[in-house]
Amino acid sequence: MRPTFPLLAATDFPRIRRGTIETLQVNLGYRCNQSCVHCHVNAGPTRTEEMSADTVNEVIDFIDGSPPLVTLDLTGGAPEMNANFRRLVTAARARGLRVIDRCNLTILEEPGYEDLAQFLADQGVEIVASLPCYLEDNVDRQRGKGVFGASIRALQRLNALGYAAPGSGLLLNLVYNPQGPVLPPPQSALEGAYREHLGAEFGISFNQLFTLANMPIKRFGSMLVSKGQFHDYMRTLRDAHRSENLTAVMCRSLVSVDWQGWLYDCDFNQQLDMPIASDAHPRLHLREATAATLAGGTIRVADHCYGCTAGQGSSCGGALAEDRGEPSACAA
Repeated sequence: MRPTFPLLAATDFPRIRRGTIETLQVNLGYRCNQSCVHCHVNAGPTRTEEMSADTVNEVIDFIDGSPPLVTLDLTGGAPEMNANFRRLVTAARARGLRVIDRCNLTILEEPGYEDLAQFLADQGVEIVASLPCYLEDNVDRQRGKGVFGASIRALQRLNALGYAAPGSGLLLNLVYNPQGPVLPPPQSALEGAYREHLGAEFGISFNQLFTLANMPIKRFGSMLVSKGQFHDYMRTLRDAHRSENLTAVMCRSLVSVDWQGWLYDCDFNQQLDMPIASDAHPRLHLREATAATLAGGTIRVADHCYGCTAGQGSSCGGALAEDRGEPSACAA
């Protein structure tokens, strides 16, 4: 894999600082039952990195010592493949936190995970599910043969459990990523196209669609370098930068934790090995901090940060600003 950090380190991205930490995003490991082209983590079935039970305990301790926290955001890989996933979910929900599971949907059909959907519903976990298109050929091209069909069955199962039903409190949000080196189309318009197609063809309901820009790092970044498209894509991101998006970028209210417990400003910085530092050490561990001590700190930036401020903006919760436009096919 071709590294992209040397191409991103020198930057003129604006300097920003952290505000109050409301979200702890925890990467439970890089193991996944899929290997997607756009994956910024380079996750896959052969990855062995996984958060240990002791580090999960430290996550729970951090939550207990950080009363401003309102959200625990679980990601991976496939976070559900971590043996401590359910224990962490249960502990966070018992403490009143909103819990988000960034789910690839196909995990719900894997052997040994047959009761996962019911567990998520019972715990009131919010699901943010990757579905990079509403068309079968496009999804299977990006994520693997048969993934679209498995994803549709998983969504129908979640709907049957009450997800996205009015008044249920069970939120089901979908995530779109472009397939190539382009910005996502307007989120609101594309959401309408998703809603119409998935509803008419499969009877599927969901709450919101989040459009995310692909980051020029790890697997996707390496592909851009190998195809000679890296610098053109970076020019696209930089030319579309909007300074007003800086007030809402996710790193201002979120910190990211890797599978070993090291802290980062976001999951993208984690993958570029850009840790949060302390006065005494080049990297800061979960057990050495609280949400309060992290508030107000300087955020480490590099050129990939333009991926979050380009156009309508991009964050873990989708677009940062409304960008009106015509609905676009999700083939790009």
